[in-house]
Amino acid sequence: MQMNRRTLLRAAATITLAGLGGAIVAQAQPKPRIIPIVSKKFTYEPSQVTLKLNEQVIFKLTTLDVVMGFSVPDFGVRATIIPGQIVELPMTPTKIGEFTYVCDVFCGSGHEDMSGTLRVVA
Repeated sequence: MQMNRRTLLRAAATITLAGLGGAIVAQAQPKPRIIPIVSKKFTYEPSQVTLKLNEQVIFKLTTLDVVMGFSVPDFGVRATIIPGQIVELPMTPTKIGEFTYVCDVFCGSGHEDMSGTLRVVA
């Protein structure tokens, strides 16, 4: 009986410590940076965004007029933006350089020129 009790106490202590370790790790991770981007015919505001390499971000995308797209082809992320809604698009840049974000949903006669620049620095 005494052996079973000790085994149970050890197991409970191990589980408790493991849970506390996981909570500490979860708190140590930084929250993603929120980057609001507003699209309207035929621009993005801001038209340039600078990120740090491996920085977790969430783009909060809105549009003021018609359905738009937001795509960063070099990182394989995209979203459709609908008027009156906020779209959250997570991304973590994994390479340094300048990249283009574009509207990939036809939005009118100036659609071809609708783009912005994403700079990723070390």
